Amino acid sequence: MRNPLVKLALLCASLLAGAAAMPATAAGSPNDYPSRPIKMVVPYSAGGNTDAIARLLAQRLSESMGQQVIVDNKPGGNTLIGTEAVARSAGDGYTILLTTLTFAVLPSLYKQLPYDTLKDFSPVTLAVTLPNVLVINKKVPAQTLPELIDYAKQHPGVLNYASTGSGTSPHLSMELLKHMSGIDVVHVPYKGGGPAMTDLLGNQIQAQFIGLPVAIPMIESGKLTAVAVTSEKRSEIAPEIPAIAEFLPGYAMNPWFGILGPKDMPAPVTKRLQEEVARVLQEPEVRKQLQQLGAEPVGSTPDSFAEHIKNEMKLYKGVIDAAGIKLE
Repeated sequence: MRNPLVKLALLCASLLAGAAAMPATAAGSPNDYPSRPIKMVVPYSAGGNTDAIARLLAQRLSESMGQQVIVDNKPGGNTLIGTEAVARSAGDGYTILLTTLTFAVLPSLYKQLPYDTLKDFSPVTLAVTLPNVLVINKKVPAQTLPELIDYAKQHPGVLNYASTGSGTSPHLSMELLKHMSGIDVVHVPYKGGGPAMTDLLGNQIQAQFIGLPVAIPMIESGKLTAVAVTSEKRSEIAPEIPAIAEFLPGYAMNPWFGILGPKDMPAPVTKRLQEEVARVLQEPEVRKQLQQLGAEPVGSTPDSFAEHIKNEMKLYKGVIDAAGIKLE
């Protein structure tokens, strides 16, 4: 009779061999996705529009997908830290990235990135857009974009405009306007939106691109003049404000928020994520909360989002090269 220890060892070996031969579905295949919690990396600090949108989506996706979606804020390095963390993650759909147009801007601002923007990620969906609005101090003798352009051309280098830093969407929005209209206005970068707004109201600077929700109270109180929005068409939350494209055809600088995963994500996983996000974005309560942020839902297909990223990279490279923008 065999030694009981020998019999136990043979049994364990048999079980291990059987486990190794089991199909991948036992561990959770792409078709079973998700079978455990999902981490949504946000390359920004808590607070602000990106974090708010991430938490809104994470809450609803957790309910609809039957697994918790956890927001993981990884700020730093101009979004590079969080973005690289996702690029280095397994492409199984359990670590995803909610990012912004900065994702498409950085290749033109850095000589080298710690990841390949086009090769190291799996685009899932362009989730929402959030247009900026150009506002000016009441002392500027203009009410419309054509009047502002005429005034700026008659007074080159006199008007100052604020941004929250080189390469940000407010900065690029004005640089594209300068490029397309031929005006000369001076860039004054600020470390935050609060100080910039204070100086705009005090006429130390005369113009600024800012998010619609921030601007609307100032516009309605008569403290600032709204000139135009940066989206291709008028915004649903302020339809009375024209789009820049109505005066300069082809102008479009639409800040966006999109979801990507690491490269080589299985097609069923990408499809499930995209469909769930697109469905959640159409829920009345979600649309209402997004509208309060000034955001408009999209929910594009993965292929459409991939093409959008390529087009945005080309657009921003042209603007950055033409303006000679360098990181400070």
